[in-house]
This record gives sequence, structure tokens and C-alpha cells, in this order.
Amino acid sequence: MKHHVIAGASALMLAGAAAPAQTLTMATIEPSLGPAIVMSTFANLVNDELDDVEIEVAGGGAATLHMVEVARGNLDMSMTSPSIYPLMQKGIAMYANEPEAPELSENLGLLMWFPYGQYHYTVRPDSGIETLDDIEGATAFIGPAGGGAYATAKGWIEATTGLVAGEDYEAITANWATGFQSFLDGKIDVYVNGCLDPCQQFLQITETEDIRFIGPEDWSGEAVDKFLGKFRNLAEVKPGAYDGQVNEEPVMSHDTNVGIGVRMDLDEDTVYRITKAFWENLQSITSEAPWAKAISIETAVQDLGMPLHPGARRYYEEVGAL
Repeated sequence: MKHHVIAGASALMLAGAAAPAQTLTMATIEPSLGPAIVMSTFANLVNDELDDVEIEVAGGGAATLHMVEVARGNLDMSMTSPSIYPLMQKGIAMYANEPEAPELSENLGLLMWFPYGQYHYTVRPDSGIETLDDIEGATAFIGPAGGGAYATAKGWIEATTGLVAGEDYEAITANWATGFQSFLDGKIDVYVNGCLDPCQQFLQITETEDIRFIGPEDWSGEAVDKFLGKFRNLAEVKPGAYDGQVNEEPVMSHDTNVGIGVRMDLDEDTVYRITKAFWENLQSITSEAPWAKAISIETAVQDLGMPLHPGARRYYEEVGAL
């Protein structure tokens, strides 16, 4: 059995040029997060199925940067987003100082979309916090400041409750590891993470204590509709996912799709074969990775504004998904 390598993303970028012809480099975000686990699983399934292809996975760094490096040819694959790709096409927001971004976006294609996972707004049962509306005055980790998860959680809280980060509650400045540890240590009241259940962070917490997932009292109205936009959707956090979960009813939250982006100039046959290898072997891991049941080919091929790589399109057309 072959194994992929987890390394620093910057190191992989430097090593990419010297890699063998069928060694593909994939960069993803913090390895403990849900999207990184999905992408590493993709690599493992492909590596186990194909003898002549090896996908090496680098964990760490920002997907927005990885997308540029894929388009430049320094990486072969990375996480991508339907809300970030248009910004790259237009050269705005985080790409405003990257004049090549619009041209580079033409060399970035899609291999598949998959759910990011429901955002879990988490407290301890004895915190006195029953809903998101109760977090006024609380201290929370909602994601690394300046990142997409932070902006998303901040937006949901404000759209549903009117509470503003930095004014009505404190959103601490921390990376993913520090934010999680802060909750474990009891230094903050609220911990937020988006993932497909069961998530390792909540499995770890509930080994020693109970948790409560919270949602807003009301999730209707113009502000919520604007927050959801084209790329987000309402999604429930179900009861019973964790032994220490005290919720007995579903809790309303939200989800979005992210994807695996691939450089358009990677040859069609290679992308076809790795796409095929993943989908034909996905069912083999659903017992050991229950979250994999949330991955579907219908989601993978949604038209969210990013063009499919011809190799991926060839496979999806072959199986009737397009």
C-alpha cells in the first residue's frame, strides 16, 4: 500500500519541479480540518488504486494562495471555493495586489465539489448559553481572523442575531490549533468549526466532557437571505453524532461547498484516471469514515461558476452525472 506525504506547503512548492512525471502535488489547509481530511482521503484512495500515480499532500497555509500556485504550475491541485474563484477571475479582494490573477484563473479548473460541513457553534452545557442569541458578552473562537471561516461565522451570527464581533462578543485572534486548545482549556466560551460529522475535534472533546451545539432563535429574514447568497445553504447539525452531545433536537446552522481545484494544463488522461479512481473506491471507506456518506457525485458536478477540467468532465459524462 502506498502512502501520501504530509509536509509543509511551501516545501512542496519548491520540490514540485523535481517531482517524477506521475507524482502530483496537492496542497490543502490545516490537516485536522474537515476539507483537508476529505482531500487527504482522495489522495489515499487514488494512491491505493493507481500504481503509476502518487499524490503527495501538503497540509497548511491558505487556499487562496494555493489556488494561485496551482494556476502557476507550482502545484497540481489544491482546495478551491466557488466564492473565491470569481475574486481571482476579477483580480479583486485578496487578489487586488496580484495583477496576474485574472489570467492565472484561466489555468485553474475543477475536479469536484464537496460539502465543507455544517458550522458547529459549540459551548459547554453549564455555560448558560442556550442559543447564539445568548453569546453577548462571551468570548469565542470563530476561525482565524481574516480567513474565510471567520468571515462566514461572523456573518451568520450577525445576520441571525444582530450581534457584532468585537462589539457584542469577543472573537479571539488565534489559529485553528490555538483556538481549539483554548476551548479545551476552558479559556473561551464558544468554539466554532465547520466539518462533516463525526469531526475529530468534537470526538476529542466528548471523550472527557459534554458539549452543546447552539443555533439562532430565528434564521429568517432579508439579512439571512443575503448572507446565504448563491453559495451557502441552511443545514442542520443532527443530534446523536457524539456520545457527549446534549442536543436532543436538530440545530439549525449553515454549510457551503468547497472543491478540489486542478491546473488546466495537467493532461486530460491523468485527471480522468484519478477522478475515476476516487469515485469507484469511495464506498470502500464509508464504514471507517462515516462522513464520506455526505460526499456525492451530484454535489461534485454542480455548476457553481468554475469550469470542470476536461479529464474530470470526461469521467462525469461517462457515468451520466452530466
